[in-house]
Amino acid sequence: MTTTALDTFPRLLLHHASARGERPAMREKHLGIWQSWNWSQAAEQVTAIAAGLAALGFQRGDHLAIIGDNRPRLYWAMCAAQCLGGVAVPLYQDAIAQEMVFVLHDADVKFAVAEDQEQVDKLRDIKAQCPLLQHIFYDDERGLRHYTDVLSLDALQQQGREFARQRPDYVAAEIAKGGAADIAVMLYTSGTTGNPKGVCQTHAAFIGSARGDVAFDGFTADDQILSYLPMAWVGDHLFSYAEALVAGFTVNCPESSETVMIDMREIGPTYYFAPPRVFENLLTQVSIRMEDAGWLKRKWYKYFMQVARRCGAEIMDGKPVALGDRWRYRLGNLLIFGPLRNTLGMSRIRVAYTGGAAIGPDLYRFYRSIGINLKQLYGQTETCAYVSKHANGDVKLDTVGKPLPGVEIKIAHNGEVLVRSPGILKEFRKRPEATAEAIDADGFFRTGDAGFFDSDGHLKIIDRAKDVGKLNDGTLFAPQFIENKLKFFSHIKEAVAFGDARAMTCVMANIDMQAVGDWAERRGIAYSGYTDLAGRPEVVKLIGECVERVNADLAQDSALAGSQIKRFLILHKELDADDGELTRTRKVRRGFIAEKYAVLIDALYAGKTSCHIETQVKFEDGRAGMVSADVQISEARIFSAGELAKAA
Repeated sequence: MTTTALDTFPRLLLHHASARGERPAMREKHLGIWQSWNWSQAAEQVTAIAAGLAALGFQRGDHLAIIGDNRPRLYWAMCAAQCLGGVAVPLYQDAIAQEMVFVLHDADVKFAVAEDQEQVDKLRDIKAQCPLLQHIFYDDERGLRHYTDVLSLDALQQQGREFARQRPDYVAAEIAKGGAADIAVMLYTSGTTGNPKGVCQTHAAFIGSARGDVAFDGFTADDQILSYLPMAWVGDHLFSYAEALVAGFTVNCPESSETVMIDMREIGPTYYFAPPRVFENLLTQVSIRMEDAGWLKRKWYKYFMQVARRCGAEIMDGKPVALGDRWRYRLGNLLIFGPLRNTLGMSRIRVAYTGGAAIGPDLYRFYRSIGINLKQLYGQTETCAYVSKHANGDVKLDTVGKPLPGVEIKIAHNGEVLVRSPGILKEFRKRPEATAEAIDADGFFRTGDAGFFDSDGHLKIIDRAKDVGKLNDGTLFAPQFIENKLKFFSHIKEAVAFGDARAMTCVMANIDMQAVGDWAERRGIAYSGYTDLAGRPEVVKLIGECVERVNADLAQDSALAGSQIKRFLILHKELDADDGELTRTRKVRRGFIAEKYAVLIDALYAGKTSCHIETQVKFEDGRAGMVSADVQISEARIFSAGELAKAA
């Protein structure tokens, strides 16, 4: 098969089965043991699933829903649907059953593959509401042996092999019919302001984006990636699926979400991606461990981290650094940084990315300073997550890099970032008006983000264009910028800032239960749960110190100094996707939160010192309950530029 013919995912799979058939394609840790499949075996598995689907009536243009954690057979089912000219529709595995109803209806899903009993039960519960859903298959048979209305993937593959004996050329003929312009996958947006939209992406869009990214950072068949982020998220589809099929590297699936760190240390991936929240959580764990360490180790850590912050990133980028600092950094690498990278499972990382949301410059510098080549990328579901990225040696902590190969970016008159690239969506499912609104007459996609190019040609994202506003006095108000600064602190898990068309900036924050709980226990502060801990005066003071440090940073920026946080409170419950406060990708649903917690916002701006609130919550077992508390409202210190200069 020639290179020019490698324009669909099934053709890429067959190419690797032919060119590197004995090389590992996928691994999965099961019951503590790593299982491995080479490219030839992977192709056989995909073909068997495709033939089984064909035997049950799956036709060109049909949609296959895929629900579960990252599992080899779920990826293979995705490719199997594409072999038959079908479209894969991955859903978020932590979505509740009723959230799935909209996607199954919108995508007209007839076939679904679920990982295990939990996901099968969700589908069975809503099957009556989804009359088109005819067939449900499952991967993990535990607890499902007596279910008579669903079929195991093992049984489906058996049917497929029997079908292939009768019609040996069927699947190959269907693969030959496929084209680069065919829709390969439908990924649903996070739905921060309403129902999610089905983003229809072609083989050409994802393969073109994957080829550009693989060439940009030099990925090869020798690379390894740990696939642990939701399959329904565009980043996983680009990195763990499209790029793996373009470059031929190995995809490793962890045993569970709880074992990701252990599995990372065992695999030692060379290529890693995580959203900022994961990097924030890792830093929180490091901070907790260091606070519990002996005094000598804490002293060494503090000293060498000062060295790292001073010169670590510069050493990585090949910039001039004083000889003394180079020797100190080398010693720090031996004693602190190397063991820390090993603990994080990043000792072999060659390239690490973050994206999906803005990352705080301080958090960014921390990872680069300890020798992890972390780079920021920027993209959307509608652009195959392929827009801009930092190049090696050209990293700026407050930007998202320069346009990637084949990508054009321009800034609209209102500051919105517009993108034209091979990865632009074909259409929104059943929404021609939304498609026409999102793509202008010149083929540029309207990202909805506000940004600008700096003097070095790097793109800098300020915030969501619709969220950027002004205080009553005309001061620029960028809520995500403020929130990300707050979330850098290990004690703050989430934050929501308010201020547009108001007299001042106010913030509602969530504490990080693990970090603050550990902090409280070491100080002998007793608490009964999140609500109790969040209301402790000592904890309010702790978060107040974080807020003041953010204000000190804001005071140094003339454009943002007036948006310093004047009042804040700690929410009595954690923001939760099940309660509608976050999307499944953990993005804040700002409008929903403003409406739900209007009484708290009113209290913040009315100058009250406390406010009673009762909030309905959903528990993991589906039950609903109420959480009530008297929430304390605090004033924060405001800084002037002159005050900071004098202190310095």
